[in-house]
Amino acid sequence: MSAPADPGLLDFARKAQAIAQNGLAFSRDPFDRERYTQLMELVAGLLSTQLQIPLAVARAFWEGERGYATPKVDVRGGIFDGERVLLVRERSDGCWTLPGGWVDVNDAPSEAVAREIFEESGYRARAVKLAALVDKNRHPHPPGVHHIYKLFFVCELTGGAPATGVETDAVEFFPLQGLPQLSRGRVLAPQIERLYRHRLDPALPTDFD
Repeated sequence: MSAPADPGLLDFARKAQAIAQNGLAFSRDPFDRERYTQLMELVAGLLSTQLQIPLAVARAFWEGERGYATPKVDVRGGIFDGERVLLVRERSDGCWTLPGGWVDVNDAPSEAVAREIFEESGYRARAVKLAALVDKNRHPHPPGVHHIYKLFFVCELTGGAPATGVETDAVEFFPLQGLPQLSRGRVLAPQIERLYRHRLDPALPTDFD
């Protein structure tokens, strides 16, 4: 985004987009469908103006979204070696994060996090506990266009070796008290620290919201 994103603006845009998308999913009246389409275009125009981005970029935020509007699902895997955590560096912003990404259709969340860990770090792993399911909007991540649920898993290594991927250019274990600059849209330091608490005490209840 070219300009700082106002959380109130993004909240409005998400709600208006969802109303339009849901209307197109269920309405068969041609006049209502035209109105919902116009509403989607108004949302794109508002974001284009306020965020100082091309209209085509604003339209692309929800391009291909059909049916009832629901949050997107992101998974992140926490792998620990003593008091060190496995992080990968994102090519897109040069910052570090727990390996992870979007859940694909037909993936179980545990399968998705294992796949993402392998693709981004070269390590084979399996999920052993869902430590947290959080609403990204309710945590101090930078504001974004989409409504996202983030699933944080405690994972353990089963094999593999460090290797970069299409979206990552470095793989490394870091001490918990010496984390590098994090990609804050993806993970926050308190979330990594909380994952470590779950690693130490598997009996902790899963965090949510």
